[in-house]
Amino acid sequence: MNFEDFIIPPRKVRTENWQIGDKITNEIKEDSIVLLFLSDYRGANGDADSQEFTQIRREFYKLSQLDFEIPIVDLGDLVSGKTPQDSHYILQEVLSACHFKHAIPIVIGGSNDFAFSLFSALSFHQKDINYTQISNVVSLKQDEEIHESNFLSKILGSKNFSIKNYHHLGYQKHLNESDSVKLIKEVQFDIIRLAEMMNSTEKTEPYFRKADLVTINCDAVESFNEAFSINPQVNGLNKREVCAYMKEIGLGEKLKSVGIFNYNIYSDSQLNHQLLAQMLWYLIEGINIQRSHPKEKSFETFFVLIKDEQYAFKRDVFSNLWYFGEDENIDNCIPCSRSDFDEAKRGFLSPRFTRN
Repeated sequence: MNFEDFIIPPRKVRTENWQIGDKITNEIKEDSIVLLFLSDYRGANGDADSQEFTQIRREFYKLSQLDFEIPIVDLGDLVSGKTPQDSHYILQEVLSACHFKHAIPIVIGGSNDFAFSLFSALSFHQKDINYTQISNVVSLKQDEEIHESNFLSKILGSKNFSIKNYHHLGYQKHLNESDSVKLIKEVQFDIIRLAEMMNSTEKTEPYFRKADLVTINCDAVESFNEAFSINPQVNGLNKREVCAYMKEIGLGEKLKSVGIFNYNIYSDSQLNHQLLAQMLWYLIEGINIQRSHPKEKSFETFFVLIKDEQYAFKRDVFSNLWYFGEDENIDNCIPCSRSDFDEAKRGFLSPRFTRN
């Protein structure tokens, strides 16, 4: 497939040599970070007209490149297909090309159902995917045509996909049908309320550490000044919190694909464009930091006795990150937080550590 037929190259943005825009190229490179912008919002009852992302690029390109070593690619803007299904297909082809080169694609814009395409493209290259979503709503509708209210049920219910873990973060009780939340809990996937994510990333960082795919629904970010998402909310993660979580996403040890959906591309607010640009910047900073970590890891093991049962917690000496489990292979241990260890010492063990 010739991607030139489906992607509009980004406009030139004048930058200085210390700014991140100075190092951005337009061709997929091995082990790079690839940005791709979408205009198709039909999955959220919007339209698919091509939008101008230059204002966002201006805000992003002028940020500092620090000592980032990973190549950054801006492919441009994906042309919407005649139908939403066409857009999904084209996006999956581009994403697959990125995965073949071990690049990390970051998809910006489009409706939240494009998370399905990210999952589908990644599932072609690997099995047992760990998927973490930040979204204020949990919807498991069962319609035929894909849209933002049924894409999750298509992922979880598909016989062609292999999902190892699903973590849903940032849901708000007053916005959700109780049956959908109950079902996620019944199948023993993690679902975390917004209140547990506020002020600190410590408790929820473990849900990103082993994630292969992370998607962010901008509806989970509080709007200010002007609507930040196409479904603006008065409650949600604030500006500093969402940037802190973007860095945690980038720090993930197995991250392979990221989506930022439902952003209000119709906004004229410079502050909205700045926030999205800085979300991207912190994500890229996290990826660069993770790549600089030593490959060989060293752990301290701590044992906790609860009701005559002994449980092991491990601490990564370099990163100070915690795991639950006694297995010598750290991939078989469960990422956790220091507060999980402290709670265990008080006799309270999280139920997620003892699931079969």
